[in-house]
Amino acid sequence: MTIGIVIAAAGRGERFTQAGGKGNKLNAVLRGKRVFEQTLQQVLASGLPVHVVTRPENTLVQQACSAHQVPFTLLASSGLGESIAAGVTATADWDGWLIHLADMPFVTPQVFLQVADALRQHPIVRPSFQLQPGHPVGFCATLRKQLCALRGDNGARELLHHEQVYVLHLDQPTIVQDIDLPSQLAASE
Repeated sequence: MTIGIVIAAAGRGERFTQAGGKGNKLNAVLRGKRVFEQTLQQVLASGLPVHVVTRPENTLVQQACSAHQVPFTLLASSGLGESIAAGVTATADWDGWLIHLADMPFVTPQVFLQVADALRQHPIVRPSFQLQPGHPVGFCATLRKQLCALRGDNGARELLHHEQVYVLHLDQPTIVQDIDLPSQLAASE
């Protein structure tokens, strides 16, 4: 059973730039490395297959993928739903997908493995920290058609509301930490 990770890196990061951030937040430097590079390193350390969906103009993300031989799909995405659909379509031979957000560089390789293990027994797995839903979210192959049809900025929320979701309670605050604002870069140092 092949379970892989789709990294959604095709967002515009508008909250980041509206708050004074320069350029794409995935290319911002955090602890000496770009946000995306840190996310990619954590994902790769899990040993699971990886596919990235990114914007055509984000050449730094594309270069990081190429440097690690990680396949990627280019998408001028207008929302997370389209990014998920593109990633799942590009990896149609997988049996399950962990959907991860590229602006979440603190999620550890162990978390990816825990969600993947739970996905072998449940159709949807969502990690949770102190009742806060986190990432990555796992989906099994029976939901491929619905994942490939996603559109808009709500991602897979509809599936999470209409399907049986297994909540994986973890004592890992990193599963809910992202980089949306420039101030979070400094706070994470």
